[in-house]
Amino acid sequence: MKSFVAKTIHLHNGASEEKRAEIRDYFLKTWNVHEKLYTQLASDEVFYHRGDSLRHIILFYLGHTAAFFVNKLFLAKVINARVNPEFESIFAIGVDEMSWDDLDNNHYNWPKVEAVREYRNEVKDVILKIIDETPLYLPIEWDNPFYIVMMGIEHERIHLETSSVLIRQLPLDEVVSGKFGELCPDSGNAPKNEMLAVEGAPMQMGKPLAHPLYGWDNEYGMHREEVADFKAAKYLTSNQEFLEFVNDGGYKTDSYWTEEGLNWRNFKEAQMPLFWIKEGDAYRLRLVADEIPMPWNWPVEVNYLEAKAFCNWKSEKTGNTYRLPTEAEWMRLYEYVGLSDQLEWGDKAPGNINLEHFSSPCPVDKFEQGKGFFDVIGNVWQWSETPITGFPGFKVHPMYDDFSTPTFDGKHNLIKGGSWISTGNEATKHSRYAFRRHFYQHAGFRMIESETPLKIENADYETDTEVAVSCEQNWGDKFTLSPSYFKELAIVVRTLLEGKPIKSLLDLNADTGRFAFEMALWYDKVTAIDFSARFIRIAIQLQEQGFMRYVMKDEGDLVFYRDVVLTHFGLGKNKENITFKQDNAQNLKPIYKGYDVIVAPNLLEELNNPKEFLDTIHTRINDGGYLVISSTYDWKDEARENWPGGFKKDGEPVTSLDGIKEILEKHFVLEHDPINLNAKVKLSSRVKINKLSEITLWRKR
Repeated sequence: MKSFVAKTIHLHNGASEEKRAEIRDYFLKTWNVHEKLYTQLASDEVFYHRGDSLRHIILFYLGHTAAFFVNKLFLAKVINARVNPEFESIFAIGVDEMSWDDLDNNHYNWPKVEAVREYRNEVKDVILKIIDETPLYLPIEWDNPFYIVMMGIEHERIHLETSSVLIRQLPLDEVVSGKFGELCPDSGNAPKNEMLAVEGAPMQMGKPLAHPLYGWDNEYGMHREEVADFKAAKYLTSNQEFLEFVNDGGYKTDSYWTEEGLNWRNFKEAQMPLFWIKEGDAYRLRLVADEIPMPWNWPVEVNYLEAKAFCNWKSEKTGNTYRLPTEAEWMRLYEYVGLSDQLEWGDKAPGNINLEHFSSPCPVDKFEQGKGFFDVIGNVWQWSETPITGFPGFKVHPMYDDFSTPTFDGKHNLIKGGSWISTGNEATKHSRYAFRRHFYQHAGFRMIESETPLKIENADYETDTEVAVSCEQNWGDKFTLSPSYFKELAIVVRTLLEGKPIKSLLDLNADTGRFAFEMALWYDKVTAIDFSARFIRIAIQLQEQGFMRYVMKDEGDLVFYRDVVLTHFGLGKNKENITFKQDNAQNLKPIYKGYDVIVAPNLLEELNNPKEFLDTIHTRINDGGYLVISSTYDWKDEARENWPGGFKKDGEPVTSLDGIKEILEKHFVLEHDPINLNAKVKLSSRVKINKLSEITLWRKR
């Protein structure tokens, strides 16, 4: 694997052309090692299989990283045309068991594997052209085109790891060993673990904005926390240590498990870790593409729920208080042992990380990293007690607004330290990755001994400014005298459609859900789509939990808190009629068709090509069906060539409505005189933006 080894890029120093060559090399190594991962599949047919029933088929991930590059580069206007709009739709959105995840294969016309490989080659050429020809200025910061290139590279490195976990869950006869590096040859009995003292200290966490390495948005901001003295295990918990828990009836004793863990254990009927295989009295271990006799001195790989149950068992047996580390305690341990960040490693990584040593875990006593501790980084990830949330000052990156915020739900715990296959950003000090507590990664755990009570910070109130403004526009009428634009729009639409045979409705700009909930009172089938997971997850929470909370700006540093309860709006009824999905209205999947009515609430002005949308929307509406458009006609300056109107042509003014008529009249008839509706946007208690939206009703011929 030596030819694929690379460190993430220093984005601030050096000469421009040297940096261009460095990024080019980093991109090619990333691209190639990801493709090499899939050489472990026994045949192309295996691409259509699922490693995990809660994930897409393997083929999705082959196409996804390429589509991600195109979608982000297109969104950032680094490129002005897509490579393959169909592929960039079906390979766009991954799966994290969100309510809008779509795992139904009937919704996807999966292409041939060879077509996806050809697509990847096309995308590769596009990216290399960008790297080779785009002017490069240092430092490379958030708004730099090369930051988007780095975003695509680091995203692909994430999927190098997550896809390896999916391949690991395929039947053994569907994979081929020996194709992806060398396994660690060392195995034997585990060393006896012991608890070593760690001196506490005040910790300041959060990557500085001026940090030279690429970072995901959740890494930034600043959080201070006082870490008390604690003890930490010298080694990661080994397979042999964990066997004691299994043999002592750990999986059968309810009291060791949290309520969530108990539900998972019962549902899965779990009796031992997922990758363990028992044959009589002997155990074997499933690796990515191999099955080997159990290496008892390797770290056990479990989910958070199993790790937590082990700590509870250990506490009961010894009378001491054992648990997993918090994020702050892990950071303290990192600093305590004197580890340096990735660019300061020198010629060789200080642990089994970055694919620099093995293509598997290795013994827990192989890599000492300071003050008697082993594997503070590397070998396998380490579960923490900390659910991920943003640090104070957190800001969403506008080009990837659903990387972090969908995980700020209290259900995703941070994993720290990286694994043998963690590369790039994953293998840096400030990396912050989180998974649902029942998920499997190449992850194990290190025990902490501490009497300090856990303090878990959960982001109960939505603090994302843009999302909060949307919440106020949707739901603020409960707390103020200002009407909700989306409620008023629902009244207008219901009036326009009164008496018409409507069964199915598609809302193409769901926002935080008010319009969809209002429509569900009247129609049996409402599909509500939004481009941004940041917004639609609020609607999902309302549908699933019946409430949500957000913080609005008052004045200066003052804020006020809103608690929205769906039933208080009279909208708890028929909420099951709604299907919320994340998708791109400009590049919808083919399944979104056959509707009696489609509503585009203030959508056109958000699109890069509203003319294209208007020219094709008829294909998704039943004959005799209806299209409702509400728009402020506040067109994007950068999309001027795609405005339907709002300009002069041959010296004469062309209004937006005139332009829309000209496009739609091939397939639609204007059914009603336009209706104007105030669409006030409240930025704070004292700052409001008044907008006027025009509503038009069109009947398909």
